[in-house]
Amino acid sequence: MFEGTLKKMQTELANPINYFLNTKEGFLHMNQCLGRIVQIQHSGSQCLNCNQSLPIFRQGYCKSCFFDSPATGDWIMRPELSKAHLGEVDRDLEYEQKMQLQPHVVYLALSSHLKVGVTRKSQLPTRWIDQGAHEAAVLIEVPNRYLAGVGEVALKAHFSDKTNWRKMLQHQAEPIAWEEERNKALDCLPNELKPYIKEHDFWVQKLQFPVLHYPEKVSSLNLTKTPFFEGKLIGIKGQYLLFEDQTVFNVRSNEGQRVKLSID
Repeated sequence: MFEGTLKKMQTELANPINYFLNTKEGFLHMNQCLGRIVQIQHSGSQCLNCNQSLPIFRQGYCKSCFFDSPATGDWIMRPELSKAHLGEVDRDLEYEQKMQLQPHVVYLALSSHLKVGVTRKSQLPTRWIDQGAHEAAVLIEVPNRYLAGVGEVALKAHFSDKTNWRKMLQHQAEPIAWEEERNKALDCLPNELKPYIKEHDFWVQKLQFPVLHYPEKVSSLNLTKTPFFEGKLIGIKGQYLLFEDQTVFNVRSNEGQRVKLSID
């Protein structure tokens, strides 16, 4: 029996990717659970910020913490709103400078389809793994989050910035011509970002997930409606656990939920 408050699974780049779930008993290597029966029992909730047993509002935080914490500011989802490079505070300038004033990349990733995204350079390839991308490549590297946001906004006029999670879990993405798509994306960048293009430093990261076989249909597990679930684990992709009966469980979207796990 393992128990704890859910946080997104830690990952390690390997072939296939290794997944680890943080529990009170220590890290559980989820790859070793493939082909085995996993029982999930919901036992409450705990805010990841204040640690109180409060209902989770979003991203593992209670409502009060979500609107107060600098880790959930609007610039997280919309990097073009970053202001730390101007010395302007949103919620906590010290935290925002630490997170925003470091190298960021604008990238293309292939999961359900080709999409554009932004992340800190230090978060690669974790960001791509968490999105369930099986191929990804950096377009530009810039010195702060704001400039990355400018690039993403320009590219969103031509590329999607959302993943279709159902198609991603069913592994339905079509092959793409990377050089062609890269050139198209670079042409869309504003002139202020052109100096950050690295003409001779382009490569595509390929990622393999630990999946025995992909589901034909998917049905999301809701712990509130189904506080107890049992099923055979057949794969892990993105932050999802895939089960033989087509049920999928998004660990990250359930951050802050307390669970007990049994592996048979």
